[in-house]
Amino acid sequence: MEKLLIGIFAMASVVVASNILVQFLLLDGLLTWGAFTYPIAFLITDLMNKIYGPTAARKIVLAGFITGILCSLVGSKIMLQGDGYEYPAVALRVAFASGLAFIIAQLFDITVFNKLRSAEWWKAPLASTLLASLIDTAVFFTIAFSAQITFFSEAANNEISWSWEIVPFLTFGADAPLWVSLAVADLMVKWLIGLAALIPFRILFRFFHHLIIKHLEKFLFYDTIRHRVNK
Repeated sequence: MEKLLIGIFAMASVVVASNILVQFLLLDGLLTWGAFTYPIAFLITDLMNKIYGPTAARKIVLAGFITGILCSLVGSKIMLQGDGYEYPAVALRVAFASGLAFIIAQLFDITVFNKLRSAEWWKAPLASTLLASLIDTAVFFTIAFSAQITFFSEAANNEISWSWEIVPFLTFGADAPLWVSLAVADLMVKWLIGLAALIPFRILFRFFHHLIIKHLEKFLFYDTIRHRVNK
């Protein structure tokens, strides 16, 4: 587990930061600052998958999933003040959708990455991130906000009923539920960051790969010396 601590810490940090920054709105509420930190989770998963393999990547995803659940539990207990009413910082539907979308999308990312592992270096991280981001956005926003999802309680639905408001799509298109615009804006950011993340993916992989090679060479050197001494 020692070799995975960096990945676990990085994933947990991204999840915590995203849960905090999602409270801060941008572009008249179409985006939040959390939309810019959350996609880094895919970079971490792909990097750990490339270096240590899918089993290690799944452990890191599990750590992120558990962190997300803890954040949701804390957020559900924090009450914010509205116009004469209180509401939880994290609504029940949002918390449930967030955890489900994260685990589904991240595991899908690992699967796609493994299918393309032997292809050119950029194909696996790019394809896995773009496709997993699409799944993440579709699962999260549909379960968290769609009025067609009816298995939540009336109280849970009331917490997110604001997202059903009919507004111009992305502020200039045809009328559509607000949550649809939020989903598309979120996906666009994820894809842009996914493209940009190819640069740090390449740099960080080379850096960690170099460290691993040096560690192995050092280990083999001392192992050889120890073997000769014992003889």
